[in-house]
This record gives sequence, C-alpha cells and structure tokens, in this order.
Amino acid sequence: MKKLFLTFLLFTLSTTAAYAEDIVVVVNQKNGVSKLSRDEVIDIFLGRNRQLSSGISALPLDLPASTAEREYFYSRLTGKSMNEINAYWARLIFSGRASPPTLVRSQEESIQMVIDNRSAIGYVARSKINAQVKVVFELSAK
Repeated sequence: MKKLFLTFLLFTLSTTAAYAEDIVVVVNQKNGVSKLSRDEVIDIFLGRNRQLSSGISALPLDLPASTAEREYFYSRLTGKSMNEINAYWARLIFSGRASPPTLVRSQEESIQMVIDNRSAIGYVARSKINAQVKVVFELSAK
C-alpha cells in the first residue's frame, strides 16, 4: 500500500513538476471576446454554457487525455482530478444533457482550429501561441 501511495505521489508530482509552463485559453482574433473569467471558462469547458459573451457559440477544444497539459488545465481550473472530470462527463453524456469538448490531437491542431473557426476556444501552453490567436484567460504555473 505504501508503494502504491508513493508511486501515485511521484506521478502527481512529476506531472505538476513536468508542467511548469503557463496554460492560456485562446480564441480567434475576430470573435469579439477580449477576456473571460475563470467561471466563464469553467462553464464553457464543462458544458454548462456554450455561448461566448460576444454572442458567438463556443466550440471548446480538448487535448488528448494522455497529455500533461489537459490534466494541468482541468486540475488548476476546477480543482478536480481527471477521474472526477471523466465521471462528470460520463454522467452528462449518459443523461444526454451535454457533450464534451471536441477532441484535437495536439496543441498545434487546437491553435489551427481556433485560427480557422471564430467559435473555437482552446487551451495551450503559452509558448505555443502566435499572433493569430487571442489570449482570453491564463492559468499561471506560479
């Protein structure tokens, strides 16, 4: 039992330690949103609200489950583990009340979808952004 706990602790620390970069939420430059609150980001990514403050429908994009960015994003944003997030989505999907964010293969694909689609909203490492997207929310690694 002690070994299992230590393994879990090391995995958790390595995920957090391995991810020391800021995560930013980005949107298309032309969608009319300049900033989002933490609650607005939570509502969009947890399917509670799929409309941006500019009136445009929101198309949230999610990174693969195996990425440290995804775990870091949900952990820092909601304070919940990926198991809790997955259970939350399982309940919503089963009940038919909401559908999860659209899955993309990489941060680069997420950025490209945001550039190509005014409704898209994604999260990526700050180092991945470019001038074609707009940062509307930030999760600082500090």
